[in-house]
Amino acid sequence: MVDNMDQLSFSEAEYNHKKRKTRREKFLDQMEELIPWKRLEGKIRKYYPQPGNGRRPYELSTMLRVHCMQLFYNLSDPAMEDALYEIESMRRFAGLSLTKPIPDETTILNFRHLLEKHGLGKVLLKEVNKHLENKGLLLREGTIVDATIISAPSSTKNKEGKRDPEMHQTKKGNEWHFGMKMHIGVDEALGVIHSMSTTAANEHDITQAQHLLHGDESRFWGDAGYQGIHKRPEFEGYDLAWNIAARPGQRRKLGELFDLLERHKAQVRAKVEHPFLRIKQQFGYSKVRYRGLGKNTNRLYLLAAFTNLLTCKKYLMA
Repeated sequence: MVDNMDQLSFSEAEYNHKKRKTRREKFLDQMEELIPWKRLEGKIRKYYPQPGNGRRPYELSTMLRVHCMQLFYNLSDPAMEDALYEIESMRRFAGLSLTKPIPDETTILNFRHLLEKHGLGKVLLKEVNKHLENKGLLLREGTIVDATIISAPSSTKNKEGKRDPEMHQTKKGNEWHFGMKMHIGVDEALGVIHSMSTTAANEHDITQAQHLLHGDESRFWGDAGYQGIHKRPEFEGYDLAWNIAARPGQRRKLGELFDLLERHKAQVRAKVEHPFLRIKQQFGYSKVRYRGLGKNTNRLYLLAAFTNLLTCKKYLMA
């Protein structure tokens, strides 16, 4: 009878000789090439446990890759552990093998808590953006700002018997939404996210605009919700061209030439919608996974970093 080790080795050998790459394998190969791993590991390393008298920690590179996959596929800690046992392409991406120990859900949870505790999501987004800037892919002439709602459970059927106190409800159109808002500033050329903040869903978009500027831009782009922004006290002294969308009623009154100008504004502003689409649809983060703003914000910073890399992939992989 062939022992378990031989069966595992045979299984992995079969994987090596299969003829077709799956979409998951292609995506992981792409992310392996796009993510500046050494730069990111350098920002985490001083907080990561060092080998000592206790249990030897997994390699930082392995745990970072496991965490990234957890975010790529929006998996819970137990589901991530199961995936590492079940899916060979994910093990290979993390540098793991069934012949050696696989990180359990507690180890995966602890690594996430480490990133949250030290606010490393924001740090890693900045590091990715430095990498893009070094490649000439983070331009600073103009900033487009916008916000999107990330839904949260409105049910009170939980241990505490109440809704998350850091989430709130707001009305958009004729519908009520409960959750948080993700506010972003992106460059007008490529749509790369350079700034981000989060609030409860009932916070008006305009209140976060100052936090979404890097200070070097000469143009500001926003939808009609940012009307009157140049009159706010926090923007006194700002020398910006304010390209704010007109309200629909104004467009109808002012004629065809004005409407053409508004269409041009809309074409530029459309770049800010692409990151939201990727975060919500590709990475599946249209609903929060945790209670409170802090944990969700840390995750959104990393999803923003992945989004920026995918936005620039044709230039990075050229």
